[in-house]
Amino acid sequence: MTTIIITTKIKAPIETVFDIARNIDIHQLSAANSNEKAIDGKTSGLIELNETVTWSGKHFGVNLLHKSRITQFNFPTYFVDEMEEGHFKSFKHEHFFQTENEHTIMIDRLEYKTPYGIFDFLFDKIILKKYLTNFIIHRNKILKNIAENPQLSITIPLHLTGFKNLSGVNQHQTPQNWHTFHPKRGVILISF
Repeated sequence: MTTIIITTKIKAPIETVFDIARNIDIHQLSAANSNEKAIDGKTSGLIELNETVTWSGKHFGVNLLHKSRITQFNFPTYFVDEMEEGHFKSFKHEHFFQTENEHTIMIDRLEYKTPYGIFDFLFDKIILKKYLTNFIIHRNKILKNIAENPQLSITIPLHLTGFKNLSGVNQHQTPQNWHTFHPKRGVILISF
C-alpha cells in the first residue's frame, strides 16, 4: 500500500474550497493535460454522497477508465472517493478541510495498491507515486487559484464538458454555475 499526503493552504472560506474540490467541471479543467473527462455517472457539477463518476483519461500514453464513488461525505470538512472499477487493486482518496485563521487547509490523503506484485511495486516506487503526487499538486494549484479569486471566470473547452454542442439545451438542463456558452469558440465560461 502506498500513501501520498499533500497539504494545500488556501485563502478562502472552507465551504468554497470544499465545493471546488468536488466540482466535476473543475476537476476536468485541472486534468486537461491528460484529457480526463467524466463520461458516466455524475458528469458535471458537484458530486454528492453515494454518487459515482467514471473518468476517461490518457495516462502513460494509454487511455484508462476509473470509476469512483463518494463513500463518505461531511460538508464542509471531509469526503472520500473510492475506486469501484479501474486499474488499481484499491484506490482511496480522502479529502480533509479545516480552517486556520483566514485560510482553509486542504489535505489530500491518497492510498492505493497496485495489482501485479513486484513489477507494479517497482513501477510505483520509480514512476507512479511521483506522477500521482504531481497530478494532485497541479490540481490543487488550480483549485487554489479559483478559490482565492472568486471574481475569476474560467474557460472550459466544450470537449471537456461531455457535450458535443449546447444547441437546444435549456436553462434547466445546464449546470447552475454555467455562465455563458460561446458556440463560435466552443467554450463555456464559469463564474464563481
